[in-house]
Amino acid sequence: MKNTINTICGQTIKCGSAGLILLASSFSASTFAADYPEAGNFSDGSKVWAENCNRCHNMRGPKELRDDQWISTAYHMRIRAGLTGQETRDVITFLQASNTKTVAAGSTHIVAATSKGATGKETYKKTCVACHSANGKGAFPGTPDFTDSSGALSKSDDTLINHITNGFQSSGSPMAMPPKGGNPNLSETDIEAVLKYIRETFGK
Repeated sequence: MKNTINTICGQTIKCGSAGLILLASSFSASTFAADYPEAGNFSDGSKVWAENCNRCHNMRGPKELRDDQWISTAYHMRIRAGLTGQETRDVITFLQASNTKTVAAGSTHIVAATSKGATGKETYKKTCVACHSANGKGAFPGTPDFTDSSGALSKSDDTLINHITNGFQSSGSPMAMPPKGGNPNLSETDIEAVLKYIRETFGK
């Protein structure tokens, strides 16, 4: 049988009489990185995950995959899930968030919730609601229930401000909250305001 030459992702694969040999190991996850050069939106990504991925995969654990491996995984799964390019970038940003303890400014391209005069309610709706839900009970398994009097809101303001600022993983939760909820634009004032809103709204 005649040998044939196939070019895949810029690399040449030779197919002989034994058939096509898939040299998967020759392709690093970075092969696909060029397809997603821009960071996505953390909040939108959490919604995409909940609506398309969570049914089969449940919540992913922190550091389960490296950043480049999340890209490779999403590259393959986006077809089955029918995700657009933007949705894929968003869900990658959401999944990669648990791999870092700090979030570089501008890395998530989230719409700023920090305009002058932004209220705690506005900040919650733009940054927190995707994971904590509108009713404060949490959108995912393991997310703190703010309506539970013995739960997260039983802690001091100093403790909760530290958790919001630096990120935190609740006991039994499969995924950590990234620093500032994935929104690097949050200021100290924003964080204090959103905590006040959460206490007044859900901690009754």
